[in-house]
This record gives sequence, structure tokens and C-alpha cells, in this order.
Amino acid sequence: MDDAADIRKRVTVIEVLDREGGRAVSPPLRMAIAAVVIANPWAGRGFVEDLGPAIRSIAPALGKLLTDELAVALGGAEAIEAYGKAAVVGLNGELEHASALIHTLRFGNVFRERVGGSSFLPFTNRRAGSGTVLSIPLVDKNDEGRRSHYLTTDLTIADAPGPDEIVLAIAGSTGGRPFARIGDRYQDQAAIAAGEV
Repeated sequence: MDDAADIRKRVTVIEVLDREGGRAVSPPLRMAIAAVVIANPWAGRGFVEDLGPAIRSIAPALGKLLTDELAVALGGAEAIEAYGKAAVVGLNGELEHASALIHTLRFGNVFRERVGGSSFLPFTNRRAGSGTVLSIPLVDKNDEGRRSHYLTTDLTIADAPGPDEIVLAIAGSTGGRPFARIGDRYQDQAAIAAGEV
């Protein structure tokens, strides 16, 4: 396999939240998704036991490409506070094909290191047809217990994935939910440990 993924298209979506609960959000919350539609490198090959060669060949470059696009969309890598990832394999592929490209440190570490994160990258991966909703969960890049940054953003690409394609996506936000007021997991853990109901 050559060193480049067979990319059909790239999609970047930016959402800016200016008002929430009737109040102005200052600064506005920016969320973005950077996605790529690629030919499934294992399509038409039957059951492939070792997915490693294709993972090593294309995952790092795809991680860099998507991270670069997301950083531009959100005003720089340093502006990203929360992050996540997702993949959808087309109907002729295996769920493992979607998982193979996002659940490797060769993909995720590129994103994590670029934005200065230490938290796990929350994810979704599934098999579906074109036009499926791709939901991407987000967490604080350095504190997965910080509930204010539990967000979800969605993407739909009308013509992807095709049966022999994979959509890979990463997402980020420049902050947490505006006016977050439900506390974090640590407060709950302390209350439960103290016997509070």
C-alpha cells in the first residue's frame, strides 16, 4: 500500500454559539468538526487478518491533516479546550475498519499532542450508509471529569460514506457549555463517599 490515503473529499463544519438560555455567550463558543472521506483500504480484499500495514501507512498523515484543518477552524490548536473523534465505515466494510484508523495512537496522539491534551479521546464508531449522522462526544482535553466540557457535535455528509468508504472525523471546542452549573464528577464522588444521597 502506498503512503497516502485515497481521499475523495474533506469537510469542515464550524458552529458558533452566540446566545444560550436567552443570555449572550461571551466569548461565543466555537465548535468545529474536520472530516475526511477516504476509500476503505481493505475494501474488496475479503477478510484481512493484519490491518497494521494500512494503519501505519495512512493513520498518522490523516491525523495530521485533520488536526491541521481543525486548528485553522478554531483559531489555532491552543484554542481547543475539548476534543473527540469518530469514524463511520460504509456498508461493505467491517466495523473493525472504522475502529482501526481512529483507535491507534498513530492517529490519536497526533491530535492529542498538537492541542496539548492528556485526556482520552472519546469516540464513536459504526457501520452505516451515506447521510448517517456522525455524533462526536467531547471531553476537556486535560480533565475528563470536568462536566462543563461534556459536549456533542454532529455531522452529516449526504453522499458519504459510500459502501467502500470510511469517514474519519475529529472535533473540538473552544470552551465548555455556556453557563454550566451541574458541577463535576469529583463533587459527586466526594458526596457519595460521604454517604450523601
